[in-house]
Amino acid sequence: MRPKNTICLWYDKDALEAARFYAETFPDSEVVAVHEAPSDFPGGKKGDVLTVEFTVVGIPCVGLNGGPVFQHDEAFSFQIATDDQEETDRYWNAIVGNGGQESECGWCKDRWGLSWQITPRVLTDAMAAGGAEAKRAFDAMMTMKKIDVAAIEAARKG
Repeated sequence: MRPKNTICLWYDKDALEAARFYAETFPDSEVVAVHEAPSDFPGGKKGDVLTVEFTVVGIPCVGLNGGPVFQHDEAFSFQIATDDQEETDRYWNAIVGNGGQESECGWCKDRWGLSWQITPRVLTDAMAAGGAEAKRAFDAMMTMKKIDVAAIEAARKG
C-alpha cells in the first residue's frame, strides 16, 4: 500500500543515483521502485528514469527527474539524529566526502544540493533542557560545522 504522504524531491536527472546513495548510507533506507517516462517530457525522453520511489530512514520519498528548472535549498532538509560521534562522523563524512559541502551548525549539503542536518541527540537533549544548559550548548554549536559531541557534552555541564 502506498503511503498517504510522500516527500517529492526534484532532481535534474540523478534521482536514481541519489536514492541509491541514501540507501547505502542510512539505515532503514531503500530504493523501492524505478519508473521510466512513458513518453518525452521537458526534462527527458521516453524510457528515461522519470521517478524513483525510495525511503530515507523510513521516510517515504519520490525522486522526480524534472530537469534543471528547480534547485534544492535550505528551506527543506533531512534532520538525522545520531547517538554518538562515530555515527555523526559516518553520515557527515559520507555526505561531504561524496561531493557534498560543509555548512554551519551540523548542516551539510549532498552533491545534489539537498540539505542535511546531522544532529547528535546530545544537542537536541541540551536544547530541550532549556535555560543556561541550552544556552551553553547553543553557543558551542554556533562555532561548529560538524557537531562535536564531546564539546556539546562539556558545554552542557558548564
